[in-house]
Amino acid sequence: MMVQLGWKAGPEQFAPNELLEYAEVADDLGFDTLDVSDHFQPWSQEGQASFTWTWLGAAAMRTKRIQLGTGVTCPILRYHPAVIAQAAATLAVLAPGRTYLGVGTGEALNDYAAAGEWPGYAERRARLAEAINLIRSLWTGEAVTFNGFYYRTRRAKLYTRPTEAISLYVSSMVPQSADFAGEYGDGLITVGGEKPEVYRQIMQNFQTGAKKVGKEPARMPRLIELNVAYTKDKEAAVRSIKKYWAGSLVPALFDQKIYTPAMSERNGAVVGTDTIEERMCISADPEDHVAFAQRYIDLGFTHLYFHSADPDQRGFLEKYARDVLPKIRERQAQLRRAA
Repeated sequence: MMVQLGWKAGPEQFAPNELLEYAEVADDLGFDTLDVSDHFQPWSQEGQASFTWTWLGAAAMRTKRIQLGTGVTCPILRYHPAVIAQAAATLAVLAPGRTYLGVGTGEALNDYAAAGEWPGYAERRARLAEAINLIRSLWTGEAVTFNGFYYRTRRAKLYTRPTEAISLYVSSMVPQSADFAGEYGDGLITVGGEKPEVYRQIMQNFQTGAKKVGKEPARMPRLIELNVAYTKDKEAAVRSIKKYWAGSLVPALFDQKIYTPAMSERNGAVVGTDTIEERMCISADPEDHVAFAQRYIDLGFTHLYFHSADPDQRGFLEKYARDVLPKIRERQAQLRRAA
């Protein structure tokens, strides 16, 4: 499977019209794919939080070739899964052959805040399993009467739907959830910054889950979001991460009832500079970024999404596309020739 190099769009940091301009830039410069968060609120009070599905529709019209999808949406509380099935199907009509759907169990920052509910992880995972089954049923184009424990439909049918299948990827932040991603997803999404052994366990459990239902894990995409800063100014890079994204680096945010940006910000304040630097690549040397990417490719990831908190996002995209992406691709070509 060819390695795909993508851009992580950050609606938690940039206003939607500005982010659209960057999507066009990423498309023109040759990034293969993008993923965009689907959050009701940002990680910090300094941030933004536009509606991702509106933004994706606009991005579909403003781009020509780049793959588009959510990283990730939570179709279990503030959304009914039938609505997400319709949203993804419409996007796939607007961007034929270049749409995917990433799903996960969500955060209280989005779902408790907007829906007033935040059940424990076991229930959220059960809801997600049911939601995935319903979404896929609706994508067939048939009239679906669904009698689930959590969700119900009555002869619901999508009348606008794509001619090509939509890939559905499932988020797994820890090894314990990776078997679920293998069983229910067409692929896996996770984030970078952990020790290699964590990803080896994620991959092993993902394969176990996939094989359990007769899938071939080697043919399934494995996506990962990687924080990078293409600069020699480490202080500025860390400052941008702390300002907008530090809350996302605290594991408790994903399973505790932390439901306002202020609460997220307070939790993120404990994240130290050393921790941030350990979890990302901060360097002005393209070879450092190639080596950083290669570590994750060697672990088995097929789609790498590079996320930068640089306020000059256009500059980041231009320099990374010019200096780093070609070197990563050439490295992959060399490895294929040597194989």
